[in-house]
Amino acid sequence: MNRVLTSLFLLFTLIPAARSQVELDAPGPKVAASLIAEVKAAAPGQPFQVAVKLVHQPHWHTYGKELPPEVIGKPTRLKWTLPEGWSVEELPWPPTHEVESTDGKKSQGYDGTVHLPARITPPASARAGESVELIVKVDALVCNPSNCMPAKPEAKLTLKLADKAEADPAHAAIFGSATPVSPAAATAAKPSPKPERSFAGYLLFAFIGGLILNVMPCVFPVLGIKVLSVVQQAGGDKRQVLMHGLAYTLGVLVCFWALGALVITLGKAWGFQLQSPGFVFGLCAFFLIFALSMAGVFEIGASAVGVGQNLQARHGLGGSFFSGLLAVVVATPCSAPFLGSALGYTVTLPAAQALLMFSMIGLGLASPFLILAVFPKLVSALPRPGAWMESFKQGLSFLLFGTVVFLLWVLTGMIEGQPMLFLMFSLVLIAMGCWIYGRWCLPHKKPRTRLLALLLTLLCIIGGLAYGWPKVEKGAVSNGSHVEGGLTWEAWSPEKVEQLRAAKTPVYIDYTAKWCFTCQVNKRIYKDAALQKLIADKKVTLLKADWTNEDPRITEALSQLGKAAVPVNVLYVPGKADPVVLPELLSVDNVSTALGQIP
Repeated sequence: MNRVLTSLFLLFTLIPAARSQVELDAPGPKVAASLIAEVKAAAPGQPFQVAVKLVHQPHWHTYGKELPPEVIGKPTRLKWTLPEGWSVEELPWPPTHEVESTDGKKSQGYDGTVHLPARITPPASARAGESVELIVKVDALVCNPSNCMPAKPEAKLTLKLADKAEADPAHAAIFGSATPVSPAAATAAKPSPKPERSFAGYLLFAFIGGLILNVMPCVFPVLGIKVLSVVQQAGGDKRQVLMHGLAYTLGVLVCFWALGALVITLGKAWGFQLQSPGFVFGLCAFFLIFALSMAGVFEIGASAVGVGQNLQARHGLGGSFFSGLLAVVVATPCSAPFLGSALGYTVTLPAAQALLMFSMIGLGLASPFLILAVFPKLVSALPRPGAWMESFKQGLSFLLFGTVVFLLWVLTGMIEGQPMLFLMFSLVLIAMGCWIYGRWCLPHKKPRTRLLALLLTLLCIIGGLAYGWPKVEKGAVSNGSHVEGGLTWEAWSPEKVEQLRAAKTPVYIDYTAKWCFTCQVNKRIYKDAALQKLIADKKVTLLKADWTNEDPRITEALSQLGKAAVPVNVLYVPGKADPVVLPELLSVDNVSTALGQIP
């Protein structure tokens, strides 16, 4: 009898514990994710809210975006996969609450059902009638009172695009009340900046920015070549001078229109083509060939092949048009003063207005030569052509050799190890091809010799391009720190900025790229001892956002600042919602003034 009573006692004692353990070990995912939106249909260029809905099994919980110091766990992260040109901005999450941790103590996290909000913005170039798929992957640690395990649920949402956004009444209550936002937080989640100036004011800024590009280091080589062209025209036919000026201007405008169309339709940022190692290598090879030609290693032109005067004239106009194209290509690494804000505003405009802005930048770049063409008396005041021009031309070749060196340095930020060595050897092979052409492919040589030389030249150049063409495998983004200019810089990430700002730490961010010449010029100020001391005294954390290679996170961060090109330097002052955006050209004074705002 006692055994029976004992067995019944044990049975009734263990049933609740067993039932509780069954609940803890219930089959299926411990946390499930789905994606909902406040709209049934989105409109191009109009932001809308979405929410990642997390449903936890009973007794299981996940953690918030940030962890208090006393909480042991793992912050929850959202990883978005969006169509080309779409951007996402995480909004403040709901506050966490007390949950039971694995050590029997209380912790902070989410259980039950929770909605994590974000704002998504389609590009203005998106087309109504299309359907897109939005994907988010949750990276979390899910725990119960007994154990923890990683959880990576994925959610997808298919949305239609329409001319006008259509709200979804089924989710109105969720977006109306389930994601409370404090007034202060509603200011870290502000919408895209609105222009402070009129459209006409930005047009003027665009023109001035394009004009200033003529004196930026990026354009020096082409500037020298065009000056030589103008000197050659001095004292010539006025109509021909005008035609050359118009051809150059047309080349500038056509290239700006082409780049502008790509920026608008693909949602890219200014200078995006320089994030391609293949494009930079192609420029490197082109400038090397061009420099060797100007240095006298070989000659390409009508006189070298003995064709007539009419063909030579047409070739000259084509050369002016090509010079205009080339000027824009090499100008893109530079963001001149006045140009940065104009470009940032441009990418938010409708297509027609954006192309008008790009046209004004082009007219600013072409205006000095266009003025020379319209007022030929100014051309007549230039020195007369003569033997001195050959020395002048060869001297200009060193500007092009300098450009080759700069582009090779840019490539070191994209390509590492042996592939970079192969690339440099390929340029030697290309140079040898140019030398063969200049040595044996001459009018007085025998036809057979010239043909063999031409074949060897093509073999060297094509073989060099194929041998050295960059093969890049994108690896993980480095999160380490490095010393530059006597200062320690940490790798930028949106999460790091958020953590530092939450800790009330002053944050200085340098958005830069190796192909941006102005960015490199700006670095000189960081060697100033007084500025270094000020940074140390203010306890400023320095972050480097390297945009040498394409990084959608940096593109999105720049767009939130109303920028579309680098350099961009910003300072986050504790207690202030809006960052201090510094001018494109830095000085010790303007950086010190910005740092002086830190209490």
